[in-house]
Amino acid sequence: MITFRSLPLRAATLFLAVLAAIALVPGVAGTASAAPRLASASNFRDIGGYETVDGKTVRTGELFRSNKLSNLTDADKQTLVDLGITLDVDLRNASERDEAPDQMPAGIRYQVADVVSLNSGLWFHEFVPITLGRALIDAYTTKSSNVGQSIGYPFMVSFVGSDAAFRDLVKAAATNPGGMVFHCSAGKDRTGWGTAIILSILGVPRATIEADFMKSNTYLGRSDAVELSWLNAAFDQVKRLYGSMDRYVRKGLKIDQATIDKLRARMLA
Repeated sequence: MITFRSLPLRAATLFLAVLAAIALVPGVAGTASAAPRLASASNFRDIGGYETVDGKTVRTGELFRSNKLSNLTDADKQTLVDLGITLDVDLRNASERDEAPDQMPAGIRYQVADVVSLNSGLWFHEFVPITLGRALIDAYTTKSSNVGQSIGYPFMVSFVGSDAAFRDLVKAAATNPGGMVFHCSAGKDRTGWGTAIILSILGVPRATIEADFMKSNTYLGRSDAVELSWLNAAFDQVKRLYGSMDRYVRKGLKIDQATIDKLRARMLA
């Protein structure tokens, strides 16, 4: 494992810039079930309704993904209550949370799972210049419109702070009584990879996960909100470091079988 102190200064500086890029992207105003709309959070949606490779269906009305929830109208708050949501998991960093704190109705518990937190240290599962160099090459070959995003996605797999955040997200999804919403700022990058992890554990096909990821373009009303090459960069990093999503979940995120079983029991019908 690579530590911050072992990094060349330029590589460390660039990595910190990448963290800022993926954490501070501004939000804008099988088939999954369409959740009720929120006037103040256009990327709010149910991740249920998808079929799995073994013929089961992801339950609706349990897990919802969203962009920031700092400007909820009274009607939006009532919608969350009516949906039975009891937990809000915030993937944003401290600066984002301070500038735009969530405004949830009473009775909904709030939990932070900061994807770029340094609480677990600044450690990596791969020598940072290798990750950076490969990401830059991939960005060039895929003609990515945002090099920062092309770099940021594989680092969500390589950075131990991200491991901790996504582990907490999955555990919350598996054990929380009632519905749960999780979000970042635009609801597309950190939230997109978190959704990919959960749906992968549930056995949803890769093509379906990709289609769900790309829906952010529709919900955010932007054709360039996300690119498939960014999500593929994260999946490719998983394959390089762990060989499979299953090993990434177990070895990288350190999620035990009991948590996996609970998530599947809760979410699959």
